[in-house]
Parts: sequence; structure tokens; C-alpha cells
Amino acid sequence: MASTSALPPLEERPGVSYIMPVLNEAAHIQDAVQSILGQEYDGPKEVVVALGPSTDGTNRIVAELQAQEPRLRSVASPTGRTPAGLNLALQASQFPVIVRVDAHTELEPHYTARAVETLRRTGAADVGGLMDAQGKTAFQRAVAAAYVSPLGLGGAAYHSGAPEGPAESAYLGVFRREVFDEVGLFEETLWRGQDWDMCLRLRQAGFDVWFDPELKVTYWPRANFGKLVRQFYAAGIWRAELARRHREGKSLRHFMPPLLVAGLAAGASGAVLSATGVTRHSPAWLKYPTAAAGLIPALYGAGIAYASATMAGGLGKPERLRLLAVLPGIHVSWGLGYLRGRLFGAAGTVDTSRRKS
Repeated sequence: MASTSALPPLEERPGVSYIMPVLNEAAHIQDAVQSILGQEYDGPKEVVVALGPSTDGTNRIVAELQAQEPRLRSVASPTGRTPAGLNLALQASQFPVIVRVDAHTELEPHYTARAVETLRRTGAADVGGLMDAQGKTAFQRAVAAAYVSPLGLGGAAYHSGAPEGPAESAYLGVFRREVFDEVGLFEETLWRGQDWDMCLRLRQAGFDVWFDPELKVTYWPRANFGKLVRQFYAAGIWRAELARRHREGKSLRHFMPPLLVAGLAAGASGAVLSATGVTRHSPAWLKYPTAAAGLIPALYGAGIAYASATMAGGLGKPERLRLLAVLPGIHVSWGLGYLRGRLFGAAGTVDTSRRKS
């Protein structure tokens, strides 16, 4: 599919700038940077890290890496917010291809070479591939399984896979620098979801956003349940903010978690009313629906148990047991966040899962 806004041909081995906003990523930053510097790509490379006000030693680790690697530079990002850091790093970079990288990710060795080839072959403004969620612990492996399952987070092509072709959005993204002159920088009022907003603006300007399943990025999920639910609560709020701002920001799958939350709340209320006998003498039109609603939590629990037992991915017993908490943790926290976001907007909601504790 050809884009309606043509970009000039890209040279065979253009220079590549990797931009990475960082806040409290001491556990991951070194591996993320080394995966970039280890890219099997012949063109010029630089890494620009936007350093937020970390409190866990992240900035010290980056300084030590800079002392050994002249291609690694840093810029201060006073707010530590992702879109502001992306823009600061982008403005400090120099090469015609921009690769967004997250500190929770590691690039496959051929990622850059494949991405540049795909940009050249398709004429797209932005290409992305699969988020290959992995885990170092049983909890992380359970979360990783949920990420790629339709019962967990599956839906977007970069989670569960799809044929190569035009896409609504791209995970992280490998961009042609010229397009930022056309559509502007990342929207700094969107503290989450700014990647989707950027892809929307690119498509509205007539550019192609392209999914290439041969591009893979290893992603390390949050390491504990508290951080996971805080992450997805914030994600739900900001997804709702996108829906408030953009007509295109709505999808049927986005309404499933908030409907689940409403159903569980109604079911819990129905179960209490039935168990306490409040509805015993109520008319049939109220008593029977109330009793039926009381079954919703039990049915959902049974569904979670079945999904945890049968989910693919070579999971062992420790991972499947943790899925009993991970799946509802994702569903309910995202659904609650989405309901709050739809009612009140994002209102400066911070993803507190990135804090040190």
C-alpha cells in the first residue's frame, strides 16, 4: 500500500539515532544500552538518553557507560515524563533515522538493519514490530504470557502478531526524521499514549505506519503485582484520555475491561443482597436478575482459572498459579483506570510503577 505523502528515497546505510527516555531504570538500563550498541548495522549510530530525576542510581550508571562509549550521549529531562524526554532526545540527535527505545526493552541484533530495510522497501514514515515479552522470574513470565494472549492484553498487532502491512500504531517506532517537520513532535500533554497519537497524526498526514513481524523487541514486564496494577491503572486512564480527544481513539476491545468492572461490581452487590435476604420478598423482575448478577464473579473466576490452566506458551505451574492474580490484575486495574479517565480525564495522572518503590 503506497502512502499518499511520498518521502524521498532513503540511502542504503543512513545514520541512526536511538532516543531513550529514562526514569528509575537501574535494573534495566545497562542491558538496554548494550543491546543498542551491539546492533549489527554498518551505518553510523548514536544513542541519546533523556535522563529524568531518577533516585535509584540510573544516572550514575549512564554516566559510567558514557565514559566508555563516545556514541552515548545524554540530555537532562527535568520532568522525567516520557514525551518530554523523547522530544529532548530527538532535538539533540542528528541522524535521518530515529529509533525509539525503552529502557525496559532490548533490541534483537538485526533490528536496526531490518527496520532500515523496511523503511526503504515500503516508503513508510514509521515501522514497528513485535513486543516479545519475556520474564526472568515466574511472575514476569506470567505477565509476559498475558501480554501476548487475547485473554490478557492481546489485540494490537505488536502483542499477538499479524501479517506485514499498514497498521494503526507501531510499538516504539523507527521513524524517518523528516516526518517530524510535517506533523510536529510528540504530544507532551499525553504522558502515556503519545506513540498512538503520533501514529494517528502521521496517518492523517498521508504517511504509512507499517507493521513488520520480523522486527522483535524483547520487553521485560514490571517485576511485582503492585507495579503491574499501577502501570495498567495509569494505562487505562490515558487510553480513555485518547478516546476523549480523538474519535479514532475508541475500539470495542477498549470497552471490555470497564464492562467487566461494572459486571463484577453488580455481581458482588447482587450476591450480597441475595445472601442477606434483602431481595427475598422482592418482585420477580428484581429478585431473579439480582440473583443472576451474583453469579458474575464466580463465572469470571472460573474463566480466569480455565485461562490460566490452558494458556499456551510452555508455562509451568508457578507461572500458571501467578496468572490467577495477573489476569484479573490487568483487567480490573485497566478497566477502573479507563472508567476514571472517561469520566474525569487524565488530569496529569502519573504512572507510579516507574518509581523506585
